[in-house]
Amino acid sequence: MPGTDHTPSFIARLCRIALVLAASLSAGGCYLIQAATGQMELTSKRQPIAKLLTDARTPEQLRDRLEYVSAARTFASQELGLPDNDSYRSYADVGRPYVVWNVFATDEFSVQPKRWCFPIAGCVVYRGYFKENNAKTYARRLRLRGSDTAVGGVAAYSTLGHFKDPVLNTMLGWSDVQLAATLFHELAHQVVYVPGDSEFNEAFATVVEEAGLQRWLASRGRLKDLDAWNEQRERNAQFVALLLQTRERLDALYRSDLPDDEKRDRKQYEFGVLKLQYSQLKAGQWNGYRGYDAWFGRTLNNAHLVSAATYYGCVPGLRRLLQSVDSDLPRFYEKARELAKETREARAAAVCAVADS
Repeated sequence: MPGTDHTPSFIARLCRIALVLAASLSAGGCYLIQAATGQMELTSKRQPIAKLLTDARTPEQLRDRLEYVSAARTFASQELGLPDNDSYRSYADVGRPYVVWNVFATDEFSVQPKRWCFPIAGCVVYRGYFKENNAKTYARRLRLRGSDTAVGGVAAYSTLGHFKDPVLNTMLGWSDVQLAATLFHELAHQVVYVPGDSEFNEAFATVVEEAGLQRWLASRGRLKDLDAWNEQRERNAQFVALLLQTRERLDALYRSDLPDDEKRDRKQYEFGVLKLQYSQLKAGQWNGYRGYDAWFGRTLNNAHLVSAATYYGCVPGLRRLLQSVDSDLPRFYEKARELAKETREARAAAVCAVADS
């Protein structure tokens, strides 16, 4: 889970989902109350990073992490063309390992995620809670209605620039690489964000994150870190490929005319195959790398596959778009803004239809 140098980027992304608090205003009284309370807590605990860096009472370890964050934040605006605003220029300690917990859900015989729709954010494939018990309670309610569910802790937090989002204590346990990647990813959402199109939004932010991280590490002469990051990126791509292949097989199964009991049995068989494929990959190409063991060490269901499709389905096409403008980020941003004006179907046809060969 987040907080170790071995956290796979896929899992880390699960812990960086942008929760748009302003969007919860139409979500119902109880949900609104917990959302507003959580946002007020963050606001009340914010402290300017610049002030903490000059305060002699700031612990040395915290100072070191905040100095790194500050340098990466400056690089993001000056070298990557990301917004130069108050986002991630303050710090807040929320006193817990995650800032929010997100609930994902699907029907029992579907790989399509349930969506929750709000103003500003549009429709998203998760519902976030500031208290773990509230998230688990909501997930239980969905399960009682026959849904597959998954609950994931979220260590980073973004309101897409609507509030002055702080750097959180939940983020500082990450490696330098993961921390910089998070900043670039979340700031990218402020450049282009299409309400209701999570697949495009997350793929765009992922491609900006990748390009930004390569430049950031190169600028600091950290070539070993860059090599390690590229190796992890390749592992992550193989992991995601396994999930997407499983998702395709399950989709075909659910669309078939088989009886529900047989679908249920074959569903469990497919998740067993997925775990076996992972074991073979780990023992073979990965030389025993165990970074995904925690993810596979639970009972899997359709909801655990949601983020693979959401965060990676459009990445190859947007990588090609960046290459087509000679990796010039401002030109890439402009191309992405043009795509954002298209219909969802047109965007998908342009950048989401063809995978990497």
